[in-house]
Amino acid sequence: MKRQQIHTKKSLQEYRSELRKNMTPAEAFLWKHLKSKKLNGKKFQRQHSIENYIVDFYCASEKLVIELDGEIHNLPEVIEKDRIRTRRLNELGFTVIRFENKMVFDHLPSVLSEIQDHFNT
Repeated sequence: MKRQQIHTKKSLQEYRSELRKNMTPAEAFLWKHLKSKKLNGKKFQRQHSIENYIVDFYCASEKLVIELDGEIHNLPEVIEKDRIRTRRLNELGFTVIRFENKMVFDHLPSVLSEIQDHFNT
């Protein structure tokens, strides 16, 4: 039986590329601190797909997903979609942590510390 590919699906490649080109200000700000193994030597990818979900940031060595949430994530229907998405990613063995965009700008050291707290090594 062939294993189903859950990472970087070809069908999402173009959309992922567009998202990388058009990052939100919060994503771009956090990316400056994650790219090029700047955080504890861990490699992060941005706009990585897992199944049909595109996550903001992904660290494969830690199976860690980081999501940044803007105001739209406070809407009841979006809260429910996020809950379902997080549950599915957890079922697949990933840890998902979420930060409001404002937290990234106003409390970056705390955000980076919380990310590091999820590192296994």
